[in-house]
Amino acid sequence: MAKPFDRITVNSEVCMGQPTIRGMRITVAFVLKLLASSMTHEEILKAYPELEEEDILQAIEYAAWLAGEYHRPVPAYVE
Repeated sequence: MAKPFDRITVNSEVCMGQPTIRGMRITVAFVLKLLASSMTHEEILKAYPELEEEDILQAIEYAAWLAGEYHRPVPAYVE
């Protein structure tokens, strides 16, 4: 059985229903954008002390799960 995403919550009253970390107003997308901007886990935890290491790891795992669930073409890059 797959591990539940117990730290990822979706509530239509919080952040317009986007997946958030433990019901806080920190979205999974925001955490992923911090990682994509080259912030380390340690830097993120220092900047957002309400987060925990497991929150970051589960955000990554959730994103990987979503990426595997949907097949959408990636738009072509045009210069």
